[in-house]
Amino acid sequence: MRNPLPQTWNLERFFPGGSGSDAFIQFLKELQSNIAELDETLSGLAVPETAEQSASLLPVIVLVQTALLKIREAESFTACLTAENQKDKRAVQLTGQVKSIQAAFASALTRFDDFLRRIPEPAWQGLLAQAELSEIAYPLEERRRLASEKLPPEQEALIHDLAVDGYHGWGELYNTTVSKFSIPFEENGTVTELSAGQAANKMYSPDRSVRQRVFGLWEREWAKHADYCADALNHLGGFRLKLYERRGWDEIHREPLAINRMSKETLDAMWGVIEQGKDVFVRYLERKAKLLGVEKLAWHDVDAPVGNGNTTFSYDQGAQLIVEQFRRFSPKMAEFAVMAFENGWIEAEDRAGKRPGGFCTSFPISEETRIFMTYAGTASNVSTLAHELGHAYHQHVMNDLPALAQEYAMNVAETASTFAEMVVSDAAVKGAATDEERLTLLEDKIQRSVAFYMNIHARFLFETDFYEARRHGLVSIERLNELMEAAQKKAYRNTLAEYHPHFWASKMHFYLTDVPFYNFPYTFGYMFSTGLYAEALRRGAAFEDQYIALLRDTGRMTVEDLASKHLGIDLRKPDFWQQAMDVSIADVNEFLRLTE
Repeated sequence: MRNPLPQTWNLERFFPGGSGSDAFIQFLKELQSNIAELDETLSGLAVPETAEQSASLLPVIVLVQTALLKIREAESFTACLTAENQKDKRAVQLTGQVKSIQAAFASALTRFDDFLRRIPEPAWQGLLAQAELSEIAYPLEERRRLASEKLPPEQEALIHDLAVDGYHGWGELYNTTVSKFSIPFEENGTVTELSAGQAANKMYSPDRSVRQRVFGLWEREWAKHADYCADALNHLGGFRLKLYERRGWDEIHREPLAINRMSKETLDAMWGVIEQGKDVFVRYLERKAKLLGVEKLAWHDVDAPVGNGNTTFSYDQGAQLIVEQFRRFSPKMAEFAVMAFENGWIEAEDRAGKRPGGFCTSFPISEETRIFMTYAGTASNVSTLAHELGHAYHQHVMNDLPALAQEYAMNVAETASTFAEMVVSDAAVKGAATDEERLTLLEDKIQRSVAFYMNIHARFLFETDFYEARRHGLVSIERLNELMEAAQKKAYRNTLAEYHPHFWASKMHFYLTDVPFYNFPYTFGYMFSTGLYAEALRRGAAFEDQYIALLRDTGRMTVEDLASKHLGIDLRKPDFWQQAMDVSIADVNEFLRLTE
């Protein structure tokens, strides 16, 4: 790879001029025209009564998929603009415009889905028999089935319209709030105003005094913003609960499970195995406390490095490490990563004004992706970079599929990303030159297990309890703090000396309007990818193409069918989940041995 690698992304490739792009405005006009054409076509189309008549729906499906790709392209562009510069007000306005267009498209899709619902079975089977639809038969069947579980289309359309300035508006309040977030932090005699992303990176410092100071300031700053965050969270929850009530849905996990094409039996089997396996992670946290010289870990200690915690990787070193480890598993994935690094697909620069966190977003028309993070050189940053490249590769191998077949759920998306992390971290641990280096890398790997089995579990427990509380009225800041801390204590088995009561305010995932319960899919992906990695080691070079085949199927079947087809396993039973847990337990046992 060329050196040095670019650390800022290239968005000019899509729409020159950033938030002032005339080309983007024109693109949005064309998209609105496509949606209007879809509406008009649906209005003049008669429901087919026979298999022969069903072919009349093919042009409509083309319009749906054309608009869907353009929506994703537009949404990705505005997401990148608002993330790279939180003070870009024009980007915020463009985001609002895209949300309005999305609402219009969602309303058109509601009418489209209702149209599918009304097609008689003989005509429906005739439609699915069309050769052009062979790769999207499942998503079409799914849309038809889900349409029967919702309100009449005119009511669903009204909900989408009102959600722009209501539901989605409350979600955007988080972005406005975090853009105002700033912590004055003194280090080496210099005071720096840290953004949320920079402050979050500081909490991985090997210096406990730095972590303590930043965490205290972090909690205090989020407490200042808690009124806004509580308003947003309460209204997001209230909107969802009222919508569920109108649809006749009692179970609050119904929507996220449907979105993730996953059964309640699978979810319960996964959490059940995790609950039974937590004892070894308690021992890990207790051992880590001893290594850090404290009686009990505080929240800011959980992700702190042990061993040679000062080990850092320049951006080029981190990129080289990722490419080398990818290549051992999959030359195709390695070459893709090289392309992403060299062609400016990654925004990694450590600077003020950026949004916290990391993400990967797709530009399906351009057949490219963009990755966002703030890279400070830690082992955790390298893992995040590998994680997001896993997402990017997932989209890359699906670029030639029809738009509806590319609509894979979050849980399988997180499978691809955590699989990429595992390829890098496991190879790095095995290739460590010394026990000290091995310990550092192993501990970073175990931190992810703790995150998925404990931190994510706390988020799931909190959201479940929050929605139950919200049924009875607005939930106060004090009560939100109580629910958050109670969930953390339960998930971490009371092993910490200090918790993070304002975590509900700081975590962006609670405010995302597209996907409720943006938590358990991470844990699913982590454990499912562990099983995939075991298969990769067992099958060797043959697994590269098998892995690609699995990724390409993620948008056209349930996760249970996906696992059955490609791995021959039943996700509704605990056996597979226990095998994945055993891999994580083995890592902890090795850590305990190395630290005796």
